[in-house]
Amino acid sequence: MTNPLLAFWQRILQAERAPGARRPAQRVPSSPAPRESTIFLVLRRMRAPLIGIVVFYAVSVLGLVLIPGVDDAGRPWRMGFFHAFYFMSYTATTIGFGEIPHAFTDAQRMWVTFSIYLTVVGWAWAVGTLLSLLQDHGFRRAIALRRFAVRVRALREPFVLVAGYGQTGQRLVRSLDMLDRRATVLDIEQDRIDDLGLAPLVVDVPGLVADARVPGHLLIAGLANPRCTAAIALTNDDEVNLAIVMTAALLRPDVRVFARAVAPRIAQRMQAFGNPTVVDPFDRFGDYLRVAIHSPSSFRLIEWLSGAPGSRLPRLREVPRGRWIVSGHGRFGGHVVADLRAEGMEVTVIEPGTPAADDPSMIVGYGTEPEVLARADPATAVGFIAATDNDTANLSMIASARAANPGLFLIARENAPSNHALFRAIGLDFALIASRVVAHEVLAHMTSPLLYRFLESLPRRDDAWASALVARLVRECGERLPDMWRVRLDDAGAPALVDWLADGRSVPLGLLLGKRARGRSHLRIVPLMRVRGDDALLTPDDDADVAAGDEFLFAGRGEARLVFNAVLASETARDRVLLGVDRPSGWVWRRLSRAGSAAGDRA
Repeated sequence: MTNPLLAFWQRILQAERAPGARRPAQRVPSSPAPRESTIFLVLRRMRAPLIGIVVFYAVSVLGLVLIPGVDDAGRPWRMGFFHAFYFMSYTATTIGFGEIPHAFTDAQRMWVTFSIYLTVVGWAWAVGTLLSLLQDHGFRRAIALRRFAVRVRALREPFVLVAGYGQTGQRLVRSLDMLDRRATVLDIEQDRIDDLGLAPLVVDVPGLVADARVPGHLLIAGLANPRCTAAIALTNDDEVNLAIVMTAALLRPDVRVFARAVAPRIAQRMQAFGNPTVVDPFDRFGDYLRVAIHSPSSFRLIEWLSGAPGSRLPRLREVPRGRWIVSGHGRFGGHVVADLRAEGMEVTVIEPGTPAADDPSMIVGYGTEPEVLARADPATAVGFIAATDNDTANLSMIASARAANPGLFLIARENAPSNHALFRAIGLDFALIASRVVAHEVLAHMTSPLLYRFLESLPRRDDAWASALVARLVRECGERLPDMWRVRLDDAGAPALVDWLADGRSVPLGLLLGKRARGRSHLRIVPLMRVRGDDALLTPDDDADVAAGDEFLFAGRGEARLVFNAVLASETARDRVLLGVDRPSGWVWRRLSRAGSAAGDRA
């Protein structure tokens, strides 16, 4: 016989699984509140001492009530509970108002002496337990968790969640701080969170020592906060980064996700959760190397525009063609070898492993050994790449290769930031700093998708075009990285200009930048790209037309940006640039101008 209750629930489940069945809207989970856990921890640890103090006081008060005394006339007298409690309260707290309301008998004084020592023991027990609790790692962790949660909930502006405060996380947080972007940080190492507290940042960045694989920790760090705009997984463990991507995609599918991954299989698994931006620093450096081979000026432009705010223009470096030597065929070396061979380069690989049967170009051994390096014949090579994960070995191989051939193009992998001065002193042509590659890539994606689209299109342009653009940027903005910003010509981004265009007037881009205004200097702004619908135009010229709904990517100095924003938003500034007319801006001047015009008409 069928159970009617079971049949009912089966029908409900079938209805929910049916195609087109209406499902409840997904609710963003709330972050677990650490306040209750902290209170429970304190109460659990202090329970026994507090109960002991209560018992000691109760026994002391009861003894005073039961032991008889005498009044001033010598008559028998017993103390009430109120007077007994009052006396024990000021006696046990060392205040001491004396014996009230009458002088005590010897029996009462003996009991008071016993009670004093009893309560002292109770208070010593409670204070000792409290001090032990304050030094307890679990309690301090709970307090830190509570403070962190309060600081995250207090954020009133958009922020990003950064999981992993290693080299990449530090670079990214510093860059975000320079761009006035807020962030919260999770890292499993206490030393790194301590470094975050000592970092010279303009704003306070909340940081917590926690395992980012735990969804609850991500929720406390702000993933459930509607002001969280992005989650960035930058730990040195691809599996942990995968867990972060998975948690963000399932709990906050509306949040943009960025992740570092060097294992292709992990990167593929990440793509199963929404559409995260996955950055492989080794593969990305190989792509940059190919761009540098084809167009040195394009690579120079990419390196500059994707750098940190205020970066100087890097020097132009031309990658030679010929035979290359790569020492270290690990994750980085494998990508570089594949990219060089894709460009038609001959590559000799030095690797302390078993060579493949079909790869006679591999030399078995350590590149730090002189005889192994001599077999690679650096004297006849055009470039040398030290690709191991050991900075000492890389520096040693670079020095040995340069001694054998001073004209080599030198590339090395820099692993520890503490060795940056050594790599800089040795004079490399290129250095792979994985943290810098990932931080710049994420920053370009997150802060300006239009800039990233522009950078992605640069490898398809020739070297002469890129060289001319670099010269133009230097001429207009100097050798420091200029501000780059996006402008959308709509009612929100350019109300004054949209009103002008709505009247059917056309505006060339050069006129908008003040290049055709008589007697006025033009704005030192370089238009990098115009997007209209699905079409993108790189570096539009002065005759390019401007239409409502267009998106522009501009580069320029901060003062020029302020003036340009005024042109877009203010009718007075707009007319001054487009018409060369200085219209009165204040109410009084407008009234006087109208009065003067009316008087002139009557005359």
